[in-house]
Amino acid sequence: MAAITTTQRPQARQTILAGLGRALVQHQRLRLDQATDIQRRADEAETGFVDALLASGAMNARQLASFAAEVFGHPLLDLSAVDLAALPVDVLDRKFATEAGVVALGKRGGRLSVAVSDPTDTKLLDRIRFTAQASVEAIVVEHDKLLRMVEKLGRSAADTLDEIAGEVEGVDVTNDEQAGQVDSSDIDDAPVVRFLQKILVDAIQAGASDLHFEPFEKFYRIRFRVDGELREIAQPPLAIKEKLASRIKVISRLDISEKRVPQDGRMKLVLSGNRAIDFRVSTLPTLFGEKIVMRILDPAQAKLGIDALGYEPDQKEALIDAIRRPYGMVLVTGPTGSGKTVSLYSCLNILNEPGVNISTAEDPAEINLPGVNQVNVNEKAGLTFAAALRAFLRQDPDVIMVGEIRDLETADIAIKAAQTGHLVMSTLHTNDAPTTLTRLANMGVPAFNIASSVSLITAQRLARRLCTCKQPLEVDEGALLNAGFLEADLDGSWLPYRPVGCERCNGSGYKGRVGIYQVMPITEEMQKLILAGGNALQIAAQAEVEGVRDLRRSGLMKVMQGMTSIEEVLGVTNE
Repeated sequence: MAAITTTQRPQARQTILAGLGRALVQHQRLRLDQATDIQRRADEAETGFVDALLASGAMNARQLASFAAEVFGHPLLDLSAVDLAALPVDVLDRKFATEAGVVALGKRGGRLSVAVSDPTDTKLLDRIRFTAQASVEAIVVEHDKLLRMVEKLGRSAADTLDEIAGEVEGVDVTNDEQAGQVDSSDIDDAPVVRFLQKILVDAIQAGASDLHFEPFEKFYRIRFRVDGELREIAQPPLAIKEKLASRIKVISRLDISEKRVPQDGRMKLVLSGNRAIDFRVSTLPTLFGEKIVMRILDPAQAKLGIDALGYEPDQKEALIDAIRRPYGMVLVTGPTGSGKTVSLYSCLNILNEPGVNISTAEDPAEINLPGVNQVNVNEKAGLTFAAALRAFLRQDPDVIMVGEIRDLETADIAIKAAQTGHLVMSTLHTNDAPTTLTRLANMGVPAFNIASSVSLITAQRLARRLCTCKQPLEVDEGALLNAGFLEADLDGSWLPYRPVGCERCNGSGYKGRVGIYQVMPITEEMQKLILAGGNALQIAAQAEVEGVRDLRRSGLMKVMQGMTSIEEVLGVTNE
């Protein structure tokens, strides 16, 4: 038996060449004995063939990548030209990608592009396909650059979490009685604080509007809302959820010992000497801990100007004409997250001059605008919208902005202010401009007050803007007419575009958002209709006669301008 075992050992150790090694021999880039020796060393060290080949010095990374791309027909990419921040973060499990030594470059439809140095490693590609539940396109890159990028990604916020989970036991931020008393060097060294700061900076760089910290029974999840869509960014270990929640509550000046009721706070992240970003923080007790949502309040948004928001020239002219009047009411309506606050602040920014007294009542004030007197509503203390409005009227105001008209009392005071020589701006939650008038009537506001005070109503939505990777879409005329286009629109002077997906837009095909508006001035004919008790349908018909475009029509104009896609407009204006 001993002799048989001895004779079988060389067969067990026999080195078999496959994939990249065999191709190098076949194309005479390596001798058979060289390739066999390299494969043997790779097997013994339990590394890949590429690592052993480059370590042997027989080829360098650039030569190997060029060879693999040419022979196996895969695209060749220089990773040094890839922006790390532009890589998708939610298409491939980051821990798996780090262990496997691959980088997800982008996802287009059901096809995932990954950077690899050995395109013949079918086992790895199969694992990626199974993990991502998508077909895989291998992009050949230089091995050394791939390792450096994997290392950089491995040190990002999403992948330092295991390290943080191990270190976090030594950090007790809940002991900080006052945020101002914490030593800055201690803060910089705390793993939880470093992680939180990295998450906040990542959110700002990604253009996120909200951050969600969500505890569940088996896992903890962090998501960003980017361009109106939630994207999962990381799954920190459950070990840090209490520490992370406590850290956020400390810097937001919330009660860290109170976990049974919701709390609202505010914090600031200073990015540079002339730029700071405010965050509105909301906590909510759930079954498995406190869910925290942070809304990013960037003052720069209010200074973008009307032109950057997406108003058509005639809509912009009507809006500016209304806010330049010495009195009257301008209402902005739309669902939560449709950009109403940015629109109002853009108007306030136009009016914000030394000779104008502007006061706002908000719940809470989202954007700090120097020169404007901003008041946070505090209903527990008795400072309601109505109470703030009464106080404003004793403060010699020129312009009053009310965050939201929620009840008859607030509506009544706001309308009286608009009738007595003040410009009043506010928001309402209605579907479009005509229904805003009926909403005021349903609150109990008399028709003659509505007709005499409201000067303009703007309804709005936010649609995702197509990325530069967009491509023309062939659609038959019947489908375009069904979508709402007019016969006169189909003159061949424009083409609809479809989203494609690239590295810049993380494979979604969209980058940023653009506003879609229905701007409806209240004309004399419309005032007569309001006084006669006209309903929303009659008001909408009169608005159409007067040339007011509804939201769908305004959205289709953005399609004709190549800004967004047909399906996006149909989605956000689904009536």
